[in-house]
Amino acid sequence: MDTNKQEIPVFFALNDKYIPFLAVTLRSIIDNSSENYFYNLRILYTDISKENINRISKLATNNVKIEFVNLNYYIDRIKDKLYTRDYYSKDTYFRLFLPNLYPEYDKVLYLDCDIVVLDDIAKLYNTNIKNALVGAITEETAIYTQEVKNYAERVIGVSDSKHYFNAGVLLMNLKELREFGLQEKFLYLLEKTIYSVAQDQDYLNRMCKGRVKYISQMWNKSPAPIKNVNINKVKLIHYTLARKPWLKDAVLYSEYFWKYAKRTDFYEEILEIKKNYTQEQLKEDEEKTKKLFELAEFETQCVGYDKKPRRYSNIKNTLLSLRKKNTLIKQSEDRLAILDEIARLEKEGRFDVDPEKDPPTIPIMPGEVDYLNEKLTSKLNTMVANTLGLVFLKDILRKNQLLIKEINGLENLDNLITGAIITSNHFNPFEVFAVEVAFRSSNKKKKTFYKVIREGNYTNYPGFYGYLFRNSNTLPLAASPKAMEEFVKAVEKILADKEYILMYPEQSLWWNYKKPRPLKNGAFKLASRNNVPIVPMFITMKNSDIIGDDGFPILEYYININKPIYPDENLSVKENTEMMKQKNYEIWKNIYENFYNIPLEYTTVKKESKEEQN
Repeated sequence: MDTNKQEIPVFFALNDKYIPFLAVTLRSIIDNSSENYFYNLRILYTDISKENINRISKLATNNVKIEFVNLNYYIDRIKDKLYTRDYYSKDTYFRLFLPNLYPEYDKVLYLDCDIVVLDDIAKLYNTNIKNALVGAITEETAIYTQEVKNYAERVIGVSDSKHYFNAGVLLMNLKELREFGLQEKFLYLLEKTIYSVAQDQDYLNRMCKGRVKYISQMWNKSPAPIKNVNINKVKLIHYTLARKPWLKDAVLYSEYFWKYAKRTDFYEEILEIKKNYTQEQLKEDEEKTKKLFELAEFETQCVGYDKKPRRYSNIKNTLLSLRKKNTLIKQSEDRLAILDEIARLEKEGRFDVDPEKDPPTIPIMPGEVDYLNEKLTSKLNTMVANTLGLVFLKDILRKNQLLIKEINGLENLDNLITGAIITSNHFNPFEVFAVEVAFRSSNKKKKTFYKVIREGNYTNYPGFYGYLFRNSNTLPLAASPKAMEEFVKAVEKILADKEYILMYPEQSLWWNYKKPRPLKNGAFKLASRNNVPIVPMFITMKNSDIIGDDGFPILEYYININKPIYPDENLSVKENTEMMKQKNYEIWKNIYENFYNIPLEYTTVKKESKEEQN
């Protein structure tokens, strides 16, 4: 490769999902490149297969170098803070780190990979932006969509919506951005503000406003409904939002995408992607765009605007259009209060206290619970409850209210020949359904799966959930010693019949809490007494792109089923209880630290003894 020519450094950031479309983008750049320049193309990533790296690397030519840069080491320390939604990934934030990652460059191009280039990209790179932080092109949705226009001016604070730029095509002045402290300012803002509409684009617009060189729209033309566009003058097409020619027909300028797609090794794969794209998916994507504009309008109505009086009716109409009314705000506040309470309890070391205040528990009386479903009415109720529970489970999975990304270690259930107690961390009312899905995914699906629940859940809960709590093979704990004797006898019979019981040894439910907590003895004492193993299950979590009704991202679950812990025949019940409990905790701790790549630490403040105080 001839590196004596002027270098044109171009950066991309993506994951494996977008590799076929990156190939199209690169093909268009290479086909329109000039022999007068050396093009250095770098792909920043955290999750791309070796096979795809090799396939893309084959596109390199004498004057085009292609390099893949793994940024896992760099992003791990802040990845949980990077908010995403819909089709975005955390890779989209990588452009914000370029000034610090590449101190050898004064200026670079950053490009999204849902574009095709119709001219020599060196012409864009050689644009003189002087001391501007970035050279950028106006976001076209801010021109023709009133919701985005208002959002840009009132929430992001640009003087005119035409000054709200699209971050998918950027000429970045790294020298000025380093002096400006872009990365430090971004990480500061990240702690203070979440921009949920356009994410990294919003942060860039807020930080760079007043120091932007605006470049011709022809260098970032979207398939937007704007009249009188001379296609012969267009130099770069950006297939923004849901306007993807590889998903649907009738996308403006799609012929240019297919022109370059046909010249890649991914052409057949892209055709297959389009073929498998369903009408339901199309409807979902169109709905996401609609909700994006609604979200922009909602956030706009949350801030003042001194050019126009605020009217409650505007906010009311926006909330009604979102079908949320004021619950969106109230529920978010409720959840924030719960998180504050959890933080306080952790600091005090009170890990078994429930942070959510439940009504006084109605006690279970001896003989009240038919633990083993020996009565005909119990059998019928259980049959109905399990059927309703399955319908409910399918519904929350379909609505993406429960997101199960991975189930690891099913062989640890498959290989069991005895009954067992399954332990799980306790962080969400729906996590019991996640454990149920994991259990039913094993070869034990024909076995009965019992769940130990709180006394109050059995006696206090009204309506549909209460019916499930009382009848879906549940084993309620009881304050009454005689009622607890019935519970213990039922557990003995269930385990002797080689069935399975789920227990939560952390005891209390801490909403969305990711750390394992100190464990109670109950599950391990029962396993030791009945000479059955403990199967430690620990669920780790990541934020999804979907925002729930409470204003928080719905979590994606990664279910980890570990090797059974067996009682030691040479130890007493008490010794086995402690041994199994400690092993369970260590397993959970290791899963936590490996998944999140951080040590398990609590904020608990040690209380000084009287001697230390003196």
